[in-house]
Parts: sequence; structure tokens; C-alpha cells
Amino acid sequence: MWAIGTIFVEMVTKRPLFPGDSEIDQLFKIFRSLGTPDETMWPGVTQLQDWNAAFPAWPRLPVEKMAPSLDDAGNDLLEKLLLYTPRDRISAKEALNHPYFDDLEKDSI
Repeated sequence: MWAIGTIFVEMVTKRPLFPGDSEIDQLFKIFRSLGTPDETMWPGVTQLQDWNAAFPAWPRLPVEKMAPSLDDAGNDLLEKLLLYTPRDRISAKEALNHPYFDDLEKDSI
């Protein structure tokens, strides 16, 4: 679902959301947008194998800055797609029932 969130933004903006040129550049681009994860927003993150306590601590930017042309429902969906903690992220089934898609004929999906 994380990947769908990044593709969603790319489809709306016609540019990659986190265009990193290396692993650390990619991480820092994510952290600059979504905030550097900590135990509050992602319990257990500091126990991950490659976690580095020296990562810069960036604050989370408003999701509206990632795809300014999205409406409130689109921003809400994006917020739920890009949550750090996988278990807290919206599921595919929940995403299909999200208000962002209310104007679609769901019988054809």
C-alpha cells in the first residue's frame, strides 16, 4: 500500500514523490516529507537492523505539500497510504471504499 501511495502522487503530479539517487538519499527524502520516524510514530523503528540514531530529525510536512492538486479526500487517502507502521496503513479493500473514490462506479471495479 506504501508503493500505491507513492504511485498515486506520481500520477497526480507527474513526478516521483521520493526521487532518491541512493539508499540514504531515498531515506532522507522520505524523512524530509514524512518526518524522521521515532518510537511514537512507529513503535520498534529504533530496533530495526539499519536504524541509525544519528539520522537527522526532520518534522513531518503537511500531506497537502506532496500533491497540492489533491482535494481533501485525496489528501486523507494519501495520508493513510503513507503511514510508516505497516499495520496502521490503510488496506487495499479499505482504500477502495475510501471517499476519494465515491464518484466511481464501484460495481465495475
